[in-house]
Amino acid sequence: MPQTKSAIKALRQTKRRTAHNKKVKKNLDYLFRQFKKNIGANDKIKAGEYTKKLIKTLDKAAKRNIIHKNKAAREKSKIMKKINNLEKNNSEK
Repeated sequence: MPQTKSAIKALRQTKRRTAHNKKVKKNLDYLFRQFKKNIGANDKIKAGEYTKKLIKTLDKAAKRNIIHKNKAAREKSKIMKKINNLEKNNSEK
């Protein structure tokens, strides 16, 4: 347990930040699940909506150092590949 006042305050801050970061990561996981579900169902409209939300959330998380910026870029690239493949497959049918 922390002894000094500054260590006690640092612990409080860490707990608060950790809780916030977990909330953001959980939201990202939820958005990914919804996106994948809609991609699997070939629902172009809903997948597009979740794409916008997901990219916005990834950018914010990377900006606030919740996730690494390269991870955000990698995930966005995977998302866009899936969306483009969905559009290409729908146009071929």
